[in-house]
Amino acid sequence: MLVTGGSRGIGKETARLLVERGAKVMLCGRNEKVVQQASAALGCSGLRADVSDADDVERLVAATVTELGGYDALVNNAAIGTFASLVDTEIADMGRVWRINVLGAFLVAQASAKHFVEQGSGTILNVGSTAARKGFAGGTAYASSKFALSGLTECWRAELRQHGVRVMQINPSEVQTEFGSGNQPALNPTKLQSADIAQAMVDMLALPDRALITETTVWATNPQ
Repeated sequence: MLVTGGSRGIGKETARLLVERGAKVMLCGRNEKVVQQASAALGCSGLRADVSDADDVERLVAATVTELGGYDALVNNAAIGTFASLVDTEIADMGRVWRINVLGAFLVAQASAKHFVEQGSGTILNVGSTAARKGFAGGTAYASSKFALSGLTECWRAELRQHGVRVMQINPSEVQTEFGSGNQPALNPTKLQSADIAQAMVDMLALPDRALITETTVWATNPQ
């Protein structure tokens, strides 16, 4: 399995749980040192890669197939976010968010789908957001990218089901990670944590190949 954005946060926790359940995992991220630290700690493979770079993505998918001895599932998790009002959103920030969250998701899914279609099976699990279903003030760049990812998910599912390939999406609500700030916050026990989303995703992936959950949304029960 390949987990993009797997060196931190939700991606790292997902990779951890997959390894604990016996899966062979490749994780990737943009920081070489952090990727190697994470892969060593989890006991899995790791590779520095920028998902918005087509050459990096081709190298990443090829390395995943080779190092894991096969490839059957993609957790399409890599994402960034900037938050500002419409009038204050910088063109550069808009482009950067869309390059990672939309173009990056597309590139990794495309390279993976070629392999999955050829073998007649595989799973793409896109990590969306509740921002993919409802916009909010300050969410111009981030929410629009997640709405776009939802559209991609639906298109890919329609195309790939006939080839035995599952395409699913999970929409987490606010999760306590270093996302955005770069620093891990002190955890509030009533709010969502990375492990909660990891558990939901691994359970989705564990379904028999004949079944798929098209989409699921995870909220905190009573965040305070």
